[in-house]
Amino acid sequence: MLIMPFTSPEVDLSNAGGKGLNLACLTQSGFPVPPGFILATDAYRDFVDTNQLRGLIKPAVEGLAGDDTSQLEVASSTIREAFSLGVMPTVIETKLRAAYEDLGRVPVAVRSSATTEDLPDLSFAGQQDTFLNIIDEQALTQAVVACWSSLWTARAIGYRVRNGIDHGPVALAVVVQQMVLSDVSGVLFTANPLTGLLSETVIDATFGLGEALVTGRVDPDHFVVDGLSGKIVDQSIGQKKVVSQTRPSGGVELVEGQVMVESSLSKNEIEQLLELGKQVQQVYGYPQDLEWAFAGGELYLLQSRAITTLFPVPEISLDPLIVWLSFGAVQGIMEPITPLGRDLINHLIAGAGRMFRLELDPDTQQVFDMAGERIWARINGFLRHPVGIKLVGPIFQFVEPSVGRILGQLIAEPHLGAGSGKFKLSTLARLAYFALPIAFRSIRNFLDPEPVRPRFEAMLNEKFVSFRINADANQSARLSALANLIRSTFLTIFPALIPHFVPILGPSMAALNLLNRMAGEDRALVWEVMRAVPGNVTSEMDLALYRAAVTIQKDTDSARVFSAGESEALVEAYKAGMLPPVAQAALRGFMEAYGMRGVGEIDFGQPRWREQPEPIIATVKRYMEIEADDAPDALFARGESAANEAIGHLVASVKNTPFGWLKAKVVKVAARRIRLFMGLRESPKFFIVRLMGMARQELLDIGTLYVGDGILSAPDDLVYLTLEELKGLARGEESDWQAVVAERRAAYAFELRRRQVPRVLVSDGRTFYEGVAAIDESGSVIIGSPVSPGVVEGVVRVVLDARKAHLVPGEILVCPGTDPAWTPLLMAAGGLITEVGGLMTHGSVVAREFGIPAVVGIHQATERLEDGQRIRIDGTSGEILLLNE
Repeated sequence: MLIMPFTSPEVDLSNAGGKGLNLACLTQSGFPVPPGFILATDAYRDFVDTNQLRGLIKPAVEGLAGDDTSQLEVASSTIREAFSLGVMPTVIETKLRAAYEDLGRVPVAVRSSATTEDLPDLSFAGQQDTFLNIIDEQALTQAVVACWSSLWTARAIGYRVRNGIDHGPVALAVVVQQMVLSDVSGVLFTANPLTGLLSETVIDATFGLGEALVTGRVDPDHFVVDGLSGKIVDQSIGQKKVVSQTRPSGGVELVEGQVMVESSLSKNEIEQLLELGKQVQQVYGYPQDLEWAFAGGELYLLQSRAITTLFPVPEISLDPLIVWLSFGAVQGIMEPITPLGRDLINHLIAGAGRMFRLELDPDTQQVFDMAGERIWARINGFLRHPVGIKLVGPIFQFVEPSVGRILGQLIAEPHLGAGSGKFKLSTLARLAYFALPIAFRSIRNFLDPEPVRPRFEAMLNEKFVSFRINADANQSARLSALANLIRSTFLTIFPALIPHFVPILGPSMAALNLLNRMAGEDRALVWEVMRAVPGNVTSEMDLALYRAAVTIQKDTDSARVFSAGESEALVEAYKAGMLPPVAQAALRGFMEAYGMRGVGEIDFGQPRWREQPEPIIATVKRYMEIEADDAPDALFARGESAANEAIGHLVASVKNTPFGWLKAKVVKVAARRIRLFMGLRESPKFFIVRLMGMARQELLDIGTLYVGDGILSAPDDLVYLTLEELKGLARGEESDWQAVVAERRAAYAFELRRRQVPRVLVSDGRTFYEGVAAIDESGSVIIGSPVSPGVVEGVVRVVLDARKAHLVPGEILVCPGTDPAWTPLLMAAGGLITEVGGLMTHGSVVAREFGIPAVVGIHQATERLEDGQRIRIDGTSGEILLLNE
């Protein structure tokens, strides 16, 4: 079927494209859509085949980068010129003209409708061409060919490349629709596209055709309407000086006239639009972007597509409000998390409930929810609690100041009921069950700090040794046993660790707070006290990697191979065991101790360094180029010296004040406990990552066996299943496991392309992205949250993926966030800027320990700062000075 009217039941995405399918759906649902027909995608394919264009298209688009504008333009120009010279097959032209005759030869709009546009997850809005007021057969034929060729605009090619869409299968249908000679036209969003608020409808309107509005040539009227009450909550009347209108000879033109200060819409028309939007959204089930027009007093619906820019919320509720905090923002990872990774984190949280005598089911617990393939912590209960509301400021000042500011805005909203909850006796009993033993241990640790660290580390090692995997059974038994072992272990980790860890972290934070109070105006010295604290497993890891690099550097053969070889070749040689013996042994030793780490390591599904050693090899090469004075061990030694000097300065500064002898003693006691305890901050996470590393290796070994049986496509397919599904697979349950994995991989890959992720979600659809950043009036200073003191000047290096980074020593590292796998990269940096983070997040701690100035919480830092831009960052004030553009 080459021609299909909007009423045809044969219309689907493959033959009509996204726009055509939507118009058919709207027409068949009874909406006032102007009549028209669809020239099916088979017509496009016939045209391409008849004119032998495939052989030209494929080489033109191969290997293109989505951000290489010049090459995209070259490819587009080559392809579109070939289309313009093509000849439309006779049968297609005949049917096209006949359909136009049946429509009454009225003026029509000719619109492109690609098979990959106007979908719930892909918009493609504005990527292809539209031609208005086509008034004869010849112009119609030319417009159709031009629409076909617009599948290959530079915008469309680049969009497909950036979104991982294969060019080969894409095709384009053409919508031919009767023109509406509108008096007023515009767009309507059934949710606020800027804030995400689902209860608001946003309308932009102008006189004449909508062409001037969608091309940005007119200042329209703007209305924000409360969808529940119908009340206009915000409006601005645009100048509407430019009007788009039809020409008698065909096409449209923009006419500039007088400023029109009157509103283009009456109250009744706004109400009609509001009702139309509600009805269309009800049909599709998700927020819509509508194009509409009023002509002769009648309302017409010209198009509707999903609003793809909205971030999904786990649950919709306008009253009461539910608030979620990004788990990734706290952990310094903004990427999505694999299904098995999410499942394990749910088990950790469910296990944590046992510390309060709560029996939580990992599958039904309501502490964590999922949206956008990421984990979100539900915190509205915490905000409603009379004690919780008082802790928001102190907690988030350390964890994520940006979130603290966002919550400060939300707390005032009546539908949240912040602080209105009651303190129940059952809650008090649970807190007492958890807190009393911790209080006793905290006092003991504060009074007798020396044995704390060795005692805690011994406990961790004992529990790690008890994690035993039986690899002797067949693959099904191994998989079932591994799933059960993971489940039981992760349900008990927090009850085993937290009651011993909090009595260490608590006194260290209390000592830090006490030292801050004693320091007065000298608070920068307190940060110096936290430099190079002993016992930090991440710092020890980096020092171990540097020692490996020194070992390689001292061996003649190893140094020669590393200095001459590219990282990729060295990686292959290491995997094959073909590096010089000294280098091979040095790297193998490091991997045995730390190879279970990797970027995004809290996600069980992420590859580890021993699987992908590229970042480690690249860091070793970088360390071999670092001068001795800038090496990690030298930085650490200077940090220890600076910390001792800072303690001395603080003691001296309080001695000359009333009760100075006592204050000096307090400073020494607090500083000593900070130095002894703060280094253990990352030990529990390192313990969990070690367990994950052991379990992941076993899982991949089992996955290899399932690949051999043809059940899976790749060993790591297993991380896209949950623990229950792994047990089902082990039991031999019949399912198309490859299809399940493929669907989840696609969802993960789609979310991986999302550049900005909110810090906070609200159940009314609102999303909050903004950090603490601000720009002064001159535009040359960006303000963030200071987390590591010092001033450094250098050039920007934006890094989105630590595994693919090429950081030159001394450059300012700008990234979304950091976890421990970023540490080797951070060691070469002159300074650090992140989009998320707080005083106690990983990057901040490491930056302080090694004396690297750092500022965090900069909204869209990876977009606002560019490679090569020279800046000066002040880690004490939080100021980032832009020295050049």
